[in-house]
Amino acid sequence: MKKIKDSEVRWGILGVGNVCEVKSAPAMNIVPNSKLVAVMRRDEEKVKDYATRHGVSKWYTDAQALIDDPEVNAIYIATPPYAHAELTKMAAKSGKPIYVEKPMGRTFSECQEMIKACEDENTPLYVAYYRRELPHFLKIKELIDDGALGEIRTVHINLKQVVKPTVVANLDNNWRVNPQMSGGGYFFDLASHQLDLLDFFFGKITHANGYCSNQGGAYQAEDIVMGSFVFESGVLGSGNWCFTASASDEIDQVILYGNKGSIHFETFGKGEFTLKKENGELENFQFDLPNHIQEPLITTIVEDLLGKGTCNSTGETGARTNWVMDELVKQVV
Repeated sequence: MKKIKDSEVRWGILGVGNVCEVKSAPAMNIVPNSKLVAVMRRDEEKVKDYATRHGVSKWYTDAQALIDDPEVNAIYIATPPYAHAELTKMAAKSGKPIYVEKPMGRTFSECQEMIKACEDENTPLYVAYYRRELPHFLKIKELIDDGALGEIRTVHINLKQVVKPTVVANLDNNWRVNPQMSGGGYFFDLASHQLDLLDFFFGKITHANGYCSNQGGAYQAEDIVMGSFVFESGVLGSGNWCFTASASDEIDQVILYGNKGSIHFETFGKGEFTLKKENGELENFQFDLPNHIQEPLITTIVEDLLGKGTCNSTGETGARTNWVMDELVKQVV
């Protein structure tokens, strides 16, 4: 796989929306041997405003123009999922490494097309599942690998949210609940993080089955999903995602059960979790999270491209998460 011959990764971003304000793009100027040099958005006024506020010297309204910029040697695709496949294919032809937002695509099939496009040009493909590099999740992975839970038996996801009034009032501008743009609803946006994190902990999910429905009718996409899955290691899992719950029942909980203890954590909360030991003793862990939440993952990408390390969030792992989600929503009730 081709890496970068230069001593610095010089990023160009396709689609500088909200995710680029704090979460990702600013980190590209903080990570050693990394620099943001160009941004692109179709709306000229908005891309000029972004470039001015963030001190980026070059801006474009045409994706191909940014891809062809000789100063840019790595592409970050930060658009909604509907554009990921097309832009990845365009960028891959340049031979420049690609970092794409999550979920990787709208479907597993799109992810396969993206992987093939990059393989054909021998160029790296990374996916923005940044929780793989956050400190509390790295600690959980360490505890699992060191046997703190013994043999892992089951894992369970329970995510319940209310329908926010702003969602209903602004449907035309909310790509997250437009299946043509996102692949599905909030399940595709949020569960993708959870399922990828479990892939990081336990490896590939080989079997998945589920049911989905639109119970609330607030938007077109599914608003409830229930399912089960099996990891290649033999660990069994289940998930319950409901986005039309009561405010009193809102919850973000993942539990990992072993034969010597369990771990309880929130996917979208603070950098903390609880280890319940075999004797019933509870041990609480708390870690500070980075100001720019994608910085640790971007660091591994830069190090990988410069031959100084490795990144474990790739097109291959990102596609696996899309496959699981596709399987979980196959049966509509």
